[in-house]
This record gives sequence, C-alpha cells and structure tokens, in this order.
Amino acid sequence: MAEHSELLARHKAVLPAWIGLYYDEPIEIVSGDGRYVTDAEGNRYLDYFAGILTNMLGYQIPEVNEAIRAQLDSGVVHTSTLYLIRKQVELAEQIASLSPIPDAKVFFVNSGTEANEAAMLLTTQKRRSNQLLALRNSYHGRSFGAMAITGNRGWSASSLTPVTTRYVHGGYRLRSPFKDLPDQQFIAACVADLRDVIDTQTSGDVAAMFAEPIQGVGGFATPPDGFFKAMKEVLDEYGILLVSDEVQTGWGRTGEHFWGIEAHGVVPDAMTFAKGLGNGLAIGGVVAGGDLMDSIDAQSISTFGGNPLSTAAAKATLDYVLEKDLQAHAHKTGAMLMDGLRRIADEVPELIDVRGKGLMLAVELGEPQSLAADPGMAGRVMEETRRRGLLVGKGGLYGNVIRMAPPMTLSEDEVEAGLGILAESFSAAARPTT
Repeated sequence: MAEHSELLARHKAVLPAWIGLYYDEPIEIVSGDGRYVTDAEGNRYLDYFAGILTNMLGYQIPEVNEAIRAQLDSGVVHTSTLYLIRKQVELAEQIASLSPIPDAKVFFVNSGTEANEAAMLLTTQKRRSNQLLALRNSYHGRSFGAMAITGNRGWSASSLTPVTTRYVHGGYRLRSPFKDLPDQQFIAACVADLRDVIDTQTSGDVAAMFAEPIQGVGGFATPPDGFFKAMKEVLDEYGILLVSDEVQTGWGRTGEHFWGIEAHGVVPDAMTFAKGLGNGLAIGGVVAGGDLMDSIDAQSISTFGGNPLSTAAAKATLDYVLEKDLQAHAHKTGAMLMDGLRRIADEVPELIDVRGKGLMLAVELGEPQSLAADPGMAGRVMEETRRRGLLVGKGGLYGNVIRMAPPMTLSEDEVEAGLGILAESFSAAARPTT
C-alpha cells in the first residue's frame, strides 16, 4: 500500500480532517473502463457506487467522451450565463420536456447542494416565508442553507440556520413508530403527523416541503408508493410548495419511473437534480414552472452553472440514457440484484432490512431481534468487499447501511459477480475471525 499510504499522509497534511475517506487504508482510483475501476496500486474493482451515483453510465463512454473532446477542441470551456450557450439551451429544452411540471423552466448550477439552495431561494421568495418542512433522516447538501433542511445529525455541522425548519415523518420505516402498520395506514399516520406539525409548530405560511423520493445518504429509505401524493394534498390546503430532490433518484435510476416522485402519482412544484446527469462532470439544477422560476426580481447569474463543457457532457449522457433505455435496463438488473440480496438476507440474519428500487438498493445491518444498529459490521463489509474487488457505499442515520448504486449500464453478468462477492462479504463480516 506504499502508493496509497504516501498520498494519504499528504492528504491529511493539507486537507480538512472532516473530509471522510472510505476504508482503513484509503485508495486512489486512477482509471476506469465500463463498470470497473483500477486503483493506484493496480487493484481492479467492480464499481457498485459510481462515485456516489454520479458516474451514471460508467467509464470510457465513447459518446460522452466525444462530446467533451469536441467542446474542448472548440477552445471554449467557459463563457458564463451572460452569453447564450447553445448546449445549455438544448439541455434545458430536453429536461423541461421530460419533466412532469407544466411550462417548465430550468436553472443550471454545479451540484445538488447548489440546486437545493436555489430551490430554497425560489420557494421562500415566492411564498414570502422563511419556514420550511423537511423529512426526518433527510440529506439535501453540505452548504449552510442545505444543512438547515437536513434531518440527519451526522451531516448537520451547525445548528445555526437561515431558515426555520420543522421535520415530519418520511419513508424510513424500520425505526418508525408506525413501522408495523400496513402501507395505507402508515401513509395516513404520516399525513396526520404532517398536519399536526403544520398546525402546532409553524405559523401556517410555510414556503415549501423538501423531500427525497428515496432518501440517499439516509440509507435509501423508501416510502410506499402514493406517500407523497397524500402529503401534497395537505400541502395544497395551506399553499405549501413541494420540492422533489431528485439528485439521486432522477434519470430513470429507480427503474419504474424516470423521476422518483412519479411513483407517487403527483406533480411537484419544483425538482432539483445533479449527480448522474454529467456522468462525472459537475452539473446540477432546478426545474420548475415558469411562475415559480421567474419569481426572483433581482439580477442573477450562474458563473459556472451550465457551462459549455458540462452541458455538452450532460446532453450526451442524457441522450445515451434515453437511446439505450437505461431506465428499463435498471428495472431489470435492479430486480435481479434485489432478488439476490434477499436471498443473502435469508442466510445472514444480520441483514435486517433490504430496500430500494431499480439500481438504488440498500441493506441495513443490525441485531436481528432488537434491530439495534451495527455500524461495526457495516465497516467490516466495506473492507471485505474492497478486498474481494467490489466497491460499495455506506450511509444511514447510524452508519449501518450498505448502499449499492452501480452505473445504469451494469450487465447481468456483473450483477451475478457482485452478488457473489456480497454473499461472501456479508457472511465474513457477520462472523469476524478476530
């Protein structure tokens, strides 16, 4: 591990201690091809986390590389939004047409955090209120404002906040007081809680509720279909806007729908997006109806948001997703992966919950009877999978959830290969030899 240990020492010397690194001996990824990556010491891994769901197509995709190369060859990487950008307009047209929101407009930024910040600005300005609702166990970004709507203490670095946020029950059922209720009763209980929070903890004129259709950092907690439709019926009574955070659930990853919120039969007032759209290049944005998007009356720009290089890559990525029907592919391979994880859970009782949709799946680890979280086992799983040549992610409120979100081009053979490594790794981690 000489290459990695030397770089780790340099990392610690000049980068903040609060930048988290995976593994007891962190690795540097230096190349990739298809769904595989190679580290600086020559070890090859099947990638089941895709740079936190960002390398959506995988690595060395000719169509995306050619789009990037053509833009570089033009000599224009950046102009700013003070000038017309053809690829930005074309991409916005495509996203608006794919959105369920009528008469949609799109504003581009550089990340999911920035996208949620922009949505906070739009909704609080439109409603003239600094009150927001968010879900418990949520994550919406690392900025000062986005942390204010993040309902996960492990990711909230400050109690100071520019907005007043109240948290309602979401889709994390395993530890919910309503977890044993059937789906419709679970939804009804959460809706009743929403109404109670609005009536008792706000002044009534709340600007918006921010919600991830499937909670990402929260461990891919997945509510029953129809959950957000029932929530929005209450929101509409109060004029409260609904913002769907599609940073991790967008672009067909959940398999059943192109946008995660569509599983609930409801049209949000705005959606935020980022991650996979650029297949590794930094891009994010907000899509909203024109009335909401145009509610800002001060001047504004986005210096780097939607720049020619990122929008060229994003347009090529989105075209690839649509032309190859990766949504249907994610549905098929995701079902295979889910079936395999459930079989493993039958053999390893410490896998106390298997959840998610499409190629966005998670396993929560804990004591089978008490359901006590076991972050130690999650750490061991991370080490076991890395040692066997598989990269997975980790999350959840207690750090005890293994997250799997491979590139959406994952093959059926790679599903089986990953499941084989996961079965061995979960078994080894559940029964450590030391």
